[in-house]
Amino acid sequence: MHVGFAVNPVAGMGGRVGLKGTDGKVAEAVARGAEPRAPDRARRALDRLAAVAPETRVSTAADPMGERLVREAGFDPVRAVDPFDGATPDPTETTAEHTARVVEAFVGGDDPVDLVLFVGGDGTATDVATALERAGSETPMLGVPAGVKVYSSVFAVSPEDAAEVAAAFSRTERREVMDIDEDAYREGEVHPELRAVARVPVADDLQSSKQTASGTVESLAEGVAADIREREGEGVTYVLGPGSTVGAIKEELGFEPSPIGVDVWRDGEVIVRDGTERELLDALGEENVIVVSPIGGQGFVFGRGNPQLSPAVIRRCDLRIVASRTKLDDVRTLRVDTDDPDLDAELAGWVRVRVGKFETRMMTIA
Repeated sequence: MHVGFAVNPVAGMGGRVGLKGTDGKVAEAVARGAEPRAPDRARRALDRLAAVAPETRVSTAADPMGERLVREAGFDPVRAVDPFDGATPDPTETTAEHTARVVEAFVGGDDPVDLVLFVGGDGTATDVATALERAGSETPMLGVPAGVKVYSSVFAVSPEDAAEVAAAFSRTERREVMDIDEDAYREGEVHPELRAVARVPVADDLQSSKQTASGTVESLAEGVAADIREREGEGVTYVLGPGSTVGAIKEELGFEPSPIGVDVWRDGEVIVRDGTERELLDALGEENVIVVSPIGGQGFVFGRGNPQLSPAVIRRCDLRIVASRTKLDDVRTLRVDTDDPDLDAELAGWVRVRVGKFETRMMTIA
């Protein structure tokens, strides 16, 4: 197997600091103290690839788009291209055009790769798919998820799964590359658009495209809000995640939800609106409860669309999962991808999901 490995070093940086994405917001993310997410995700994928398929030939790009990380994983990579023409840019200076140059180098020449394995989010997936189409290439692509939203169905469930799929796939199929207008997303409007159709390995450990329809949640919201009100005066802090399902609970409590953000409620009032990871941590008290709903069609409870709910936040809270029956009918299992494999393992297992005013359903977190 000959893999072309490329990293978008700024993918996902805006998540922890409440930016809902990094497109056009890298400077603001840095100003808010954002830390790179993609390199750690890349390391996890490369370490697993080295473990399961150490004979893999790896082509990559000059740093900061992959070469050092590939070498650190134990591979002897071929530098397919230096998209910076000898310069040494800051990671925040990488662009979509750099990604395009890397992909075109992977699939051109006398020794094209068998798979483009990239680390990024939906914007990176769009850039990769567009470059493949422009090059007239049928080379499959596979994403290591590192973005904030990750709506597209060209990504593996986790970095480790991406390596397993890359090492073992034998067939490909066409899958959708989706992306949204991030400025509209920050204002609470979610309109995923089809950006490309790409050839992707066939595997069980790929995520589905996000589905926006989730069924009715009125009675569910009424029941959860009633339970929260019963504990007013006890100092319980409720960290209320993003999405329409939890948004209905916020409205039932009597306040306008922040657009696709995380809000904090305690003793009858909003403590934090659209909080960053730091603001959420500062707001936590003695007893804390996270209320979240899985993403429709994908089943992710953590790791897609809510990176403010970091491992540090999650570890200090009890977990309550809510969903409409319709949403759960569309997923076989729930998933987590918190950036902390140990926490992911702790969260795995059977959980009770509230689906109505009183009703619950047992589901597994993989």
